[in-house]
Amino acid sequence: MAHPTQLGFQDAASPVMEELLHFHDHALMIVFLISALVLYVIIAMVSTKLTNMYILDSQEIEVVWTVLPALILILIALPSLRILYLMDEINDPHLTIKAMGHQWYWSYEYTDYENLSFDSYMIPTQDLAPGQFRLLETDHRMVVPMESPIRILVSAEDVLHSWALPAMGVKMDAVPGRLNQTAFIASRPGVFYGQCSEICGANHSFMPIVVEAVPLSHFENWSTLMLKDA
Repeated sequence: MAHPTQLGFQDAASPVMEELLHFHDHALMIVFLISALVLYVIIAMVSTKLTNMYILDSQEIEVVWTVLPALILILIALPSLRILYLMDEINDPHLTIKAMGHQWYWSYEYTDYENLSFDSYMIPTQDLAPGQFRLLETDHRMVVPMESPIRILVSAEDVLHSWALPAMGVKMDAVPGRLNQTAFIASRPGVFYGQCSEICGANHSFMPIVVEAVPLSHFENWSTLMLKDA
């Protein structure tokens, strides 16, 4: 999860988020190079009175300043489109979970099971156990098996919400009357935190999302216990 004074992204926990981090570094290097070139040109123009008529009026310079930005845009657009298609692709999910946004909590339904659903409320500050995170912990975590494609169906019952999990590279709007879908694969075990990322009302920041990725055998034990308690 994020920590104080952190400047970069959270550590990637899914293949898509790893691709997003690589694309971020790729685009940032291009921005740095452009910024350095523009800064050099500004300093050169300010610090010298010398002029060159071939630079002031030159077809070759105009061609370079036209073609170079086009090439830079292509270098950014191609990997961006590739990642967009990867994020939109949902191939043979092993598990489907429906996430419903309410004021001010999430409810989850494991649609592959007959009766496995629960509400997920934020734990009040005074009830937190030692080591738990304020405003991020919930009384019920969404447990998923690691290294398995998970499909998330997202909707809302009242107003606009947004189901976001930064470490997985997932952010999907929850719209009343509309069923959106997204997917992720947890590449490692762990507990991952997110929050409602839509300004859906006064308490929208108090709708935490907690996803716990566990080995398949642990997930089967957890689902069995949840079905018994239902």
